[in-house]
Formats: sequence, C-alpha cells, structure tokens
Amino acid sequence: MTSKNWEKLGKYTKVFDRIIFMIDSENQSDSKKETLVILHGYPTSSYDYHKVLPQLAKKYRVILHDHLGFGFSEKPLDFSYSLIEQADIALQLWKQLGLKKVVLLAHDYGTSVCTEIIARHNKQQIHLQIDKLILSNGSIHIEFSKLRTIQKLLKNKYTGKWVARLTNYPIFKRNMRNVYFDKTKVTDEELKEMWLQLEYNNGRNVIHLLTNYINERYYFWYRWVGALKETSIKTTIIWAENDPIAIPKIAELLHKEISDNKIFWMKNCGHFLMLEQPKEWSSLVLKA
Repeated sequence: MTSKNWEKLGKYTKVFDRIIFMIDSENQSDSKKETLVILHGYPTSSYDYHKVLPQLAKKYRVILHDHLGFGFSEKPLDFSYSLIEQADIALQLWKQLGLKKVVLLAHDYGTSVCTEIIARHNKQQIHLQIDKLILSNGSIHIEFSKLRTIQKLLKNKYTGKWVARLTNYPIFKRNMRNVYFDKTKVTDEELKEMWLQLEYNNGRNVIHLLTNYINERYYFWYRWVGALKETSIKTTIIWAENDPIAIPKIAELLHKEISDNKIFWMKNCGHFLMLEQPKEWSSLVLKA
C-alpha cells in the first residue's frame, strides 16, 4: 500500500474551514455496522492502519482522519495545534458525518485527543454516545514516558524550530525503526511512505508545533487522567509489552484506574502494534 493508494481510498472535507483528509470504509451513513472511529498517533497519520483496515471493516464501519498538521490534512502555520483543538476537529468531523454512537479507538498522540473527548463526555458536553473505548500504547501517564531525544528537542520552544529544519529522512527512519521490537517487521519502503506524508504540504514547517502536545500532557494531566478515572465507558487496553516509549507501567496504571476495563498484552511487539503485528492486534480489537 503506497501513500498515494491510501489517499485514493479517502477524500478531503472541510472542518472549521480547514482541509481534513478522511477515510470512511462504508462511504454511507446508513450502514448497519457499528461505527469505529480511530485517532492516530505521532508523527505519522491514518496510514498507520493500512494493514488492518480490511480486517476491521469486516465488523465495523471504520472512520479515520489525519489530524490537522499530519498526513494529507492541511498544515497551516497559523494554528496552535493544541490537542484540545484537535478534539474539536474530530468531534466536528463526526458530527458532519451524522454519527450518533461510536466505538472510539486511540493510539499514541490520539490517546490524548481521546481523553479530552472523554472529559467532555463525562460532563455531557458532547452529543455523541461512546459505547466502547479502546486504548493502545499512548503516554497518558506522561511522567513515565521514555521520550526520544528528538522529541525532547522538538518540543522545546528554543530548539524545536531549528531541529525541525534539520530533520531528514535518515533521522526519521532511524527513530521510527528504533520503536519497533522486531526491526525486520518494517521495510525501508514503508518508512519512506510515512516520510512522504510527513513532508506533504511542507509538513516539516509544523513538526515542532505538533510536538508541543507533550507539554500539554503535563498541563492537562489532572483533566485527562482524571477523565479516565471518572468514565463509566467499557474500556479495552491493548498494549505492546516491548514499547520503549509508552512502557508497560502506563498500561498497568490505566488498568487500575479505569473502573470497567480489560487488558490484553502483546508480546514481542513495539510501539506501532497495528504495523508490527497487524493480525494479532486486529483480532484483539475485534474482541473488544
């Protein structure tokens, strides 16, 4: 699956006057299937799900979109890229699609967008029924996250802009490959497709702005971790045991804190579960 072929599966739509790329596996609002909405991770895109979409679509109407600043979506310089605004965009997109009830799945960066949505859901501030929640390898408990050096440099308000300009494909490839447990599970061709989407629409100009999400995870810790402690939504935690960033301790804490949850561990697997072990990960999602 090339990035161009992935783009052909989707379409572009306007949300708050910003251009958002999205994929709807059913392309219709009267599907009899449950709807699964997916919030992808950093610094990649909805393309993370190209290996699992066919399997997920057997059970669900699957809706994915590239967050603003990611993948094929617009990458404006005049935007804060706050996770709160990313939640606004996701909710508005789903509203425009006429969604009333969903299963919500989030990974990595997407888990923070998700917890903002859950915080609003707990206070009945959104008109969306969330039947189930599925969380995979996100640094929700940011205090235990093992950030990569490049993430630390990019999130810094002094060094971020300059590091972004110096970032290139070899640096990206090395950092991405290092978060896989089995390095043979990702090809150079696949990494190149990810890089092409990161660079699309001059994406390197905003990568340091996107990385500010790490700081927000500290600022809104009580709101977002608190939202998961308060929620009554049935939750499934699917976690890679060998993630060097979102380590198992984070999943163990979530398992203790969320009232109605079950946890599944994926052995010999790194940060991008759906790419490294797509069949195993999909089967767990379908069991949720």
